[in-house]
Amino acid sequence: MRAAEPSDVVGCEACDLSTGRVHPPGGRIFETSAWLVEHCVGPMGLGALIVKPRRHVTHVAELSDDEADELGPLLKRASKIAGDLVGAEQVYNCLWSHAGGRPVHLHYVVQPVTDDQMTRHGSHGPLLQVAMFVNDEPPPADVVERIADRARALFREPPTAP
Repeated sequence: MRAAEPSDVVGCEACDLSTGRVHPPGGRIFETSAWLVEHCVGPMGLGALIVKPRRHVTHVAELSDDEADELGPLLKRASKIAGDLVGAEQVYNCLWSHAGGRPVHLHYVVQPVTDDQMTRHGSHGPLLQVAMFVNDEPPPADVVERIADRARALFREPPTAP
């Protein structure tokens, strides 16, 4: 069994963004008692959200019961909002938890995917994500700020039933 993770690790990109040591594009969008939502850093496209635990956790199996209980409903809600932000064809939910081949602060990328993105990159699914990283075209900061404001407004609305 691994030793318990510290709740905040200086130099961990996710922790640095969560604590404000580094400013996430668009700022914090939403939070629960155990999870934080921010706009994705990098080239995953406009409206791509990061859902990450408040504390530094590197393995899903190490989530607390409270963290696990909040995760499903939050991913569902974040997926609806991300898709609505850009009129997505589909919304991908991907666990990312490696950097340099080492486990890092786990986070879910909630990525709205549009027909235009698939056409421009000639791909979908994991190959679309790879192509977006290869092209390395993050959305402009001012546009991310506006979409983050819209996402915050949508998170303030009560969740809707399916």
